[in-house]
Amino acid sequence: MSPRLTHPTRLVPTAFLVVIALGTILLMLPIARTEGTFTPFLTALFTATSAVCVTGLIVVDTPVYWSSFGQWVILALFQIGGFGIMAAATLLGLLAGRGFRLSDRLRTQTERSHFDMSDGGSVLRLIFLVTVVVEGLLTLVLTLRLHFFYGHDWGSAAWHGLFHAVSAFNNAGFSTYSDSLIGFQRDWLFLLPIMLAIIFSSLGFPVIHELRHRLGRKSTGPQNWTLHSKITLWGTAVLLLVGFVTVLLVEWHNPATLGPMGIADKLLNSAFQSVTTRTTGFNALDTGALSDETLAVTYVLMFIGGGSAGTAGGIKVTTFFILGIVVLSEAKGEREAALFGRSIGTPIERQALTVVLLSLSLIAIGTMTILSVTEHSLTDVLFETISAFATVGLSTGITGQLPPVAELVLIMLMFVGRVGTITIATALAMGRGRTAFRYPEERPIVG
Repeated sequence: MSPRLTHPTRLVPTAFLVVIALGTILLMLPIARTEGTFTPFLTALFTATSAVCVTGLIVVDTPVYWSSFGQWVILALFQIGGFGIMAAATLLGLLAGRGFRLSDRLRTQTERSHFDMSDGGSVLRLIFLVTVVVEGLLTLVLTLRLHFFYGHDWGSAAWHGLFHAVSAFNNAGFSTYSDSLIGFQRDWLFLLPIMLAIIFSSLGFPVIHELRHRLGRKSTGPQNWTLHSKITLWGTAVLLLVGFVTVLLVEWHNPATLGPMGIADKLLNSAFQSVTTRTTGFNALDTGALSDETLAVTYVLMFIGGGSAGTAGGIKVTTFFILGIVVLSEAKGEREAALFGRSIGTPIERQALTVVLLSLSLIAIGTMTILSVTEHSLTDVLFETISAFATVGLSTGITGQLPPVAELVLIMLMFVGRVGTITIATALAMGRGRTAFRYPEERPIVG
């Protein structure tokens, strides 16, 4: 294989492209479709990309259009995609750490001592173990619920339970029900386990790894956790609360969403909507019926996404809050950005800024392109492009109505949004180095 392709920042996108290509071929086969005919190339490509990039956007109704074989292929694709994302992002992040200068390593030795690159094999084994255990437990819970409460036979209950468990843990958002999880919007024992699995996997493996090592040790309380874990955990809690309160207050009297529900069901569905908005794409409420205020907040939550090196998409919680800390520090006139007694280096600030600006540019270009070829409103198109780029999978219902050009735009956004942010951040970290000279400094006027 060419050395250029084996470079880590090229190998990951190449591997994902290969899996997408194989998935597209399998989904095009007559056996993958309920009608027993060949699937159009673009439909198969869109579905395979959405599955591998664990997005959940669909152009056809999953349980109606795809046969059992086709649904198994989709499940396999988002299982491979989710595991691959966690493994690749974690290992690339550790690999980037090898490029730090000695001064950087000494300064961050305490932060990184428990998570070394030499332990790559055990990292992969732990990712696999966590995946199997969480998906297995969730499959068991959902299967029992579907069998005893909804009357599914054991085979049907096990299939639906497995599909939704794998989809939830990998933040894929695919469902074997045409209305996603709307049929379970009043079922705490079905939605709550799914919510917990989504939140857990969206934290990112570095945080899961640290929680595994730190919890239960008296000498390693929360005050001793890494800055990454602190920002991810606190940031996740803040974002979940913001989403929950917004949906609850804004949709309280909406007759098409929370209006007809009792208080307990309103609380459940507000919480579920907040969780799924940032990462997964399951919906227990009709997304197209949400008010404009809720959609506006949803834009932001989708764009931010979940934790780094996890199955969630978006620019990541740490990226968003790091820039927030930088802005706050600048406004207060402080010399450096710091949080929890740790300073944030300029290279990290620049990486975060680069990821955000590139992400906004891609969303803007995608939105303008789709607007130019469709009659849909800016609100719906912007929602669709952010959902695709952030690999969330929520939709106001226009995905299946888009022309081929718009579908191709969404395909590219899903791929770049899922794989691109990982490789860009890694390339920036690995590419850091000292130049042999410095240009004279000037201070352009800002603002």
